[in-house]
Amino acid sequence: MTTLKEKLRKCEPVAGTHVFLKDPCVTELLASLGYDFIWIDTEHTAIDYAILETHLMAATAGGTSTLVRVPWNNPILVKRVLEMGPTGIIFPVINTLQELQEAMKSTLYPPYGIRGFGPMRAIRYGIDDVSKFIEKTNKNLVRCVQIESKMAVENLGEMVKDPYVDCFIFGPYDLSSSIGEIGNPLGKNTNELIDKAVAILKASGKSFGVSGSDWDPDIIQHWHDKGMNVLSMGIDYFHLLKGAKDELENIRCIQNSK
Repeated sequence: MTTLKEKLRKCEPVAGTHVFLKDPCVTELLASLGYDFIWIDTEHTAIDYAILETHLMAATAGGTSTLVRVPWNNPILVKRVLEMGPTGIIFPVINTLQELQEAMKSTLYPPYGIRGFGPMRAIRYGIDDVSKFIEKTNKNLVRCVQIESKMAVENLGEMVKDPYVDCFIFGPYDLSSSIGEIGNPLGKNTNELIDKAVAILKASGKSFGVSGSDWDPDIIQHWHDKGMNVLSMGIDYFHLLKGAKDELENIRCIQNSK
C-alpha cells in the first residue's frame, strides 16, 4: 500500500479534510471515508494535547493518515505532538528559509536536527523497537509547511531546495491578508501571487496544494486547475452545518407543500 509520504514525494493526487471539533468521533467517522489524510488543527481550535491524542487514536481506528497543524513554529510545541505519533506535521506561517530550516530541525533527531528523545504513542508505548524507530522516523515523517504571506512567496525559490519538506500548502486567506485584502482569497492580486509561487513549485518537483474550508466543486476545480495535487477541503463543523441546513430545508419544503 502506498503511504502518504510516497504519494507526496511522487506528486500524486492527495485529498484531505479538516478536523476542528474536539470530539474524536468526528475524526473516526471521517477517517473511515477514504480520505488520504485527516488534518487535525491545533492552531485555530480548542484541541489541546490530551484531545489531540484521542483524535490520533480515532484516525488510526479509521485507517487514515494524520497531519497535525501546530500553532507555531516552536520546537517545544512540535516535540509533544511528534511523541504522539502522527503521520506528519504542518507548520503555519513559514516566511523565510531560516524559519523553514528551524522547523525541519525540530522534527529531526541529532545530528540532523534538535528533536529531543521521548516517544510514547509513537512507539506504541514500547511495543515497537526503539532503534528501528530512530532509524526510520527521520525518513518517514511527513513534513508540510504553509505559504501564507507575500514574504513567503518572495523567499520560496530558496525554501523549495530544502530536502526534508514533502509539501507546500497555500493558506489563501492569510495570503490575501498579507497584501491588505483579507477575506478575498480568490481576488486577482492574491491569485497572481499564488501563480508566481506555483511556477516556482512546479519547477521544484515538490508536491503543493491548498487548505480551504469550501467544498464547492467550482472552487476545488479552481485550485486543481492551478496544478495543485494536494487538496485539503472542508471542515468538520461546516460538513455538519451544511447537512443540517439541507435537511431542515427539505423538512420545511415538505411540510409547507400542498
